[in-house]
Amino acid sequence: VGTQPLEALKNALVTHGFHVDLINIFDGFNRDILDQHAQMAHKSDVIMGWSLGGQLAALLTQHVYEKFGDVKTLITLASNPCFVEQEGWDVGMPFSTFLNFQQSFEKEPLMTIKRFCYLVTQGGINAKQDWQWLQNLIQADDKKLKSQGLELLYRLNTVDILKNFKGKQLHIFAEDDGLVSHKIVENLRKLDAKYLKVESVSGSHGFPIFKIEWLSDKIVQYLKRNEKT
Repeated sequence: VGTQPLEALKNALVTHGFHVDLINIFDGFNRDILDQHAQMAHKSDVIMGWSLGGQLAALLTQHVYEKFGDVKTLITLASNPCFVEQEGWDVGMPFSTFLNFQQSFEKEPLMTIKRFCYLVTQGGINAKQDWQWLQNLIQADDKKLKSQGLELLYRLNTVDILKNFKGKQLHIFAEDDGLVSHKIVENLRKLDAKYLKVESVSGSHGFPIFKIEWLSDKIVQYLKRNEKT
């Protein structure tokens, strides 16, 4: 959905004293592009992402570690490390459902985006109002990037990155998420990574857009606690 819906979260974190660089999704399989983002991420203490952005944040965090030897803090929001169901990871979207969605986007992108916005907001207290608001923010002229994003959702699997991650990692999920099953919480805990923490919040997949005060406070509390450990 682009970066615009996340501006409010960025601003909330800035008021807490953080410097925040907000970037769009990118082709994580392109080594040159990944290197470019790693150069910027190398200067940061925390790498965070929402949904597909969370998968890319994990990929980027791992790449920064491999390239520079730096261990960053990773935070993901409503992000399934393996979005499409695979053998060994049973909490993803069924492949047939994803394929239908992908084909629908190629034929009717605007209608599919509206449906996607509905799924993002489903489960929230003000779901209908949130759905209408989110649709108004979506730019329809970057179809190529959106198609690339769907391909990333299909192919990316960062489960092993999380399992073997050396640094601190926080993953937050919504209990009523219409896109990412809350059952993923148990799957992540079974990875048994040393510094892995999982938390839940009531609401929809769009909680990073609609629960700004709660989320920014949660992130700040987590980072302050982990400064001391």
